[in-house]
Amino acid sequence: MTDYRFIGKSTPRKDALDIVTGKTKFINDITIPDMLYGKVLRSPLPHALIKSIDTTEALSLPGVKTVLTYQNAPDWKAGFPLHARVLDKKVRYVGDAVALVAAETEDIAAEALRLIKIEYEPLPAVYDAEEALQPNAPQLYDQFPGNLLPPERRLFGPNTLQEVVIGDVEKGFAEADFIIEGTCAYENIPNPLPPEPPGVIAAWEGTDTLTVWSASQGPHMFKVTLQKRMGATNMQSIGSPVGASYGSKYMSWQYVLPAAALAKATGRPVKLCYGKTEHMAAFTVRLGSRIHGQVGMKKDGTVTALSGNWLLNTGAFSEITQGMVAVGCGEAQLMLKCPNWHLKTQVACTNRTASGQVRGFGGQELKCALVPIITMGLEKAGIDPVDFFKKNYVKPGEGYYWRDGNWWVCKGIDYTAAIEKGAETFGWKEKWKGWLKPSSVNGARRRGVGVGVHGNADVGEDISEAFVRLEPNGTATIYSGLAEHGTGQRSSICKMVAEILQLPLDRVTVTPTDSRVNPFEIGPVGSRGTYAIGSAVIAAAEDAKRQLLELMAPKFAVTLEELETEDGMVYVKGKPETRLPWIKGMGYDRTCLGRGRFEPDFTLPNFMMTFAEVEVDTETGKVDLIRVVGATDVGQIIDPPSLTNQLNGCLGSAGIDSALFEETVLDTRLGRIINPNMIDYKWRTFSELPDMEHVILETPFPSHRFQAIGIGEITPSPGPSAVLMAVSNAIGVRINDYPLTPDKVLRALGKIAAAKKEGK
Repeated sequence: MTDYRFIGKSTPRKDALDIVTGKTKFINDITIPDMLYGKVLRSPLPHALIKSIDTTEALSLPGVKTVLTYQNAPDWKAGFPLHARVLDKKVRYVGDAVALVAAETEDIAAEALRLIKIEYEPLPAVYDAEEALQPNAPQLYDQFPGNLLPPERRLFGPNTLQEVVIGDVEKGFAEADFIIEGTCAYENIPNPLPPEPPGVIAAWEGTDTLTVWSASQGPHMFKVTLQKRMGATNMQSIGSPVGASYGSKYMSWQYVLPAAALAKATGRPVKLCYGKTEHMAAFTVRLGSRIHGQVGMKKDGTVTALSGNWLLNTGAFSEITQGMVAVGCGEAQLMLKCPNWHLKTQVACTNRTASGQVRGFGGQELKCALVPIITMGLEKAGIDPVDFFKKNYVKPGEGYYWRDGNWWVCKGIDYTAAIEKGAETFGWKEKWKGWLKPSSVNGARRRGVGVGVHGNADVGEDISEAFVRLEPNGTATIYSGLAEHGTGQRSSICKMVAEILQLPLDRVTVTPTDSRVNPFEIGPVGSRGTYAIGSAVIAAAEDAKRQLLELMAPKFAVTLEELETEDGMVYVKGKPETRLPWIKGMGYDRTCLGRGRFEPDFTLPNFMMTFAEVEVDTETGKVDLIRVVGATDVGQIIDPPSLTNQLNGCLGSAGIDSALFEETVLDTRLGRIINPNMIDYKWRTFSELPDMEHVILETPFPSHRFQAIGIGEITPSPGPSAVLMAVSNAIGVRINDYPLTPDKVLRALGKIAAAKKEGK
């Protein structure tokens, strides 16, 4: 491995001091002159028509500047296809927006909400995706008969993947030694729970110029996706530091469009920030996923056919669900070599909180439901799951259809070494006793082990552009729309530029996230920060360096290839004693502006294998996560602490713990979420952390100068299915849905009776 000056070394984050001293301004810290405060009145009913709405008293309250309802709000729509209005006459879930208020203070706005009088006509509601698709189910949208969202064929190009149909499944089943069939559900709609709730400030200049400040990990995409919908000829999108997102605060229109509508109505800037309860009960959660499938398999573990129906519950609207379907269908092929597929998909609207993108984007939802069905075949064949995944995970030269519907061939690396090292570190061979067999028994306590696998070719998704400007004084500025969403990615690109230019880190800075300043950037999603964004930044730095050395070459009477730069000085290679500062070639009146652009490349899928050990108390049903080992290969570590923190984050943010207790509990009698707070929503505290170990290999990737790829987004994804497998092995009984709460464990053991559906 190359011994770099900065890359692979632990260095302080550029923004660390500002964060810990409170200098960093998050969206709720920002104020704009003459700013108003927005609030949203939300529906108490899951499905209803608004018969009448009286805003007279609210408008007469001193300090209230406007009240918007479906009668006077802009007819802006969002979702794929466009279907969800800012305000509608029909409400479709408890928490749906009914009215918007802008006032001089938050307290006045909140008081105004209480003065709005509404009469509803209740309508029947449906919460289960399968029930929503029945002929007589309540209908949410006239444009979606039967509550079935149409496939989206344009989102990622004209052939956007919405199913996996390859080969001949009947032929494949005929070749199988046995066929297994099963159903598994991952639909406990966990919340990613970023510490900072969503927030935005919107301000209009005239009727066609809009500025938006947002806590979004993809602020540039607000401009791309929302500008035309709001009739804004010009839109400036400014990103504030994000108090975490985990995918959930990307292009979320639910708070941007209301703020923009209020700002347009009042002619003043409007801030709209969610409260925590509002965040948990009315903002988007993870998709509900259920698969009924058949798998044909030979005795040696070769999968000959896979057929099934993937049913997704998107809730009250689709933010980008069909895009998650596309990625999930691609990711399934990375995990499983199978010549014959017939995996069909259906997306259903229901009267629960809508689903949006969450870390794991489609693939986690699919694999958490699909892997348990596949392992039923492994159980029948008596095959070790680690051996199966090692055999079946995509290898260089093998291909897959990705989200764009095109065939791509893997040019990455073989992850066998990472799997074997992970298994060795975990002690898999010693702990694995076979299917539905505990690894140890101590009275009522039984331990079990499980494993899961995940990967994503979106590390090379979409477009990134970057500029790097060199100043005569020996400093560099990166122009990038990369938002800081808690991972330290902006510091990492500074390290890349510093390494290329051999500048001290304190001489490299990044511009604020502002669409009027920076070139195009889709944002740090899908683990694309290291490869896609990094490639654009690296290319820009190399271009700027080339320009600098061209200017300096005449000063030394050599070619630019003979020159090198370090610490703002240029010298001839092999003769470092004679140096000139940059200003000698640039003068005081010149800068060097390098440009970089990354084009999509889906040939380098990443990888994560999670090993889990649990202990189950068969008397109480309580499950404890004892140990977690994550194994991966990143090519080259850019920043060790950032990578470690990403791997440590595998538990929460709707990750591993969604297999155990993280659950958004919906009371289907009232349509209400009954645990929208940090007490009743069960989540892990620091004192309950399991033993965690990370196996990180560094096999060079054909990615960019530093031969690295990202893995942050996928770290939680293999965990839930690994824990599900571990618990089933510990108790000797298969459980095929999440989370593994004590009542569910005891029910599987036959110690309590099955719960009635209506009592859920």
